[in-house]
Amino acid sequence: MDSEGEPTLRDPVRRAYEVCPVEVSVAVLGGSWKMTIVKNLLEGPMRYGALGRAVGPVTPRVLTRQLRELESDGIVQRTAFPEVPPRVEYSLTEQGQALGPFVSALNEWGKNYATEVIEPKVARQGSLAPAL
Repeated sequence: MDSEGEPTLRDPVRRAYEVCPVEVSVAVLGGSWKMTIVKNLLEGPMRYGALGRAVGPVTPRVLTRQLRELESDGIVQRTAFPEVPPRVEYSLTEQGQALGPFVSALNEWGKNYATEVIEPKVARQGSLAPAL
């Protein structure tokens, strides 16, 4: 964190800023499970365990790392409640909420892609296993 208590700009985001806005988007939102995390948090605040179950087969290490990066980049907010036992919730910031239409568009594109490209290949090959 910098002297004002704000998270510092991550190096991948800083480098992307020097290239173009698309690269900034990829630097902030690319990576394992980030868009799925955002998609689930669009429904409202979630505790860590519930978020992990909603996201899917993500390891705790990866989920924690992605949440920290999203928090550092101003997409996710972590709120710790002074209770015993401790309770932590994750929610989207205003910047994170602004991703709603983008996430919906990607979700729709992914459904169409699955229907038009993946499912026909699976039907021909008989499984999702990679062809050797």
